Amino acid sequence: MTPAPQGYADGPRVVTPALLRNWALPAPGADKNASGRLLVLGGSIRSPGAVRLAGEAALRTGAGKVALATVETVTAGLGPLFPEAALVPLRADDVGSIDVDRAEEIIEHVQEAEVLLAGPGLVDPQHAVTLLDRILAKTDATLVLDALGSAFVTEHPEGLHHLDGRAVLTVNPEELARTAHATDEEVGRAPLAVAARVAARSRAVVVCGGTTKHVVTPDGEAWTVEGGGPGLAASGSGDVQSGVLAGLLARRASPAQAAVWAGYVHARCGERLAASIGAVGYLASELPGQVPAVLAELG
Repeated sequence: MTPAPQGYADGPRVVTPALLRNWALPAPGADKNASGRLLVLGGSIRSPGAVRLAGEAALRTGAGKVALATVETVTAGLGPLFPEAALVPLRADDVGSIDVDRAEEIIEHVQEAEVLLAGPGLVDPQHAVTLLDRILAKTDATLVLDALGSAFVTEHPEGLHHLDGRAVLTVNPEELARTAHATDEEVGRAPLAVAARVAARSRAVVVCGGTTKHVVTPDGEAWTVEGGGPGLAASGSGDVQSGVLAGLLARRASPAQAAVWAGYVHARCGERLAASIGAVGYLASELPGQVPAVLAELG
């Protein structure tokens, strides 16, 4: 694997195509079994499409096998929409979220995965904490905690230490503030510094999205991704980015490499759609289809 570019004395590196070409991704596997087994855990009655967006983005990135673990009431609809994915139907609770009292039924599927993406489509932070508290200690899969899944780290700052750095948090500025016990104003002033605190404390790479994306490792190495445009603020866009990241992990990229590449690929997908459709108005579901062309551009 090509080592990470060095030279952070002057601050974060700005991610460019040249930087990525000098930090080449591992080649895709020769077959689906060699390109990683990925489980996406999340969703609810209120947000049934998040796991599909993440899962499709992962496959478009080169993941080999993708399974979606979500409430059983939405899996019937997901099957025809996403026939490439395996489905793991889970019992729902009274409000249509994954029933935390049946968490033991999820663990066997989690233990089969090499990469676990947890969080897309979860709608309540406390529910996310309770669900993940019963699962994460029993997996050694490389982990992506997305969106409200980050609430687990808010409550359990050392809860990912057993993964030995094989974890990534993907958060928006509001989620970063909550995870760091910081104010929105502090994140607005110094997002990279706040992200660095969370990364060091949790021993996970942190990706914070916004107008500019920031990626920081537990050791303080940092990158900045600029571009993408306002269209990426659309609902579901973050699920796509987390899926790209998880797909790159399934291809055996390191957490830092997968995070940097995913941030750039997500931004470039938005730019390609903006050029053909307009700066705003495209849908998150249109982003995954751009991923193979962006990866080819970076060849």
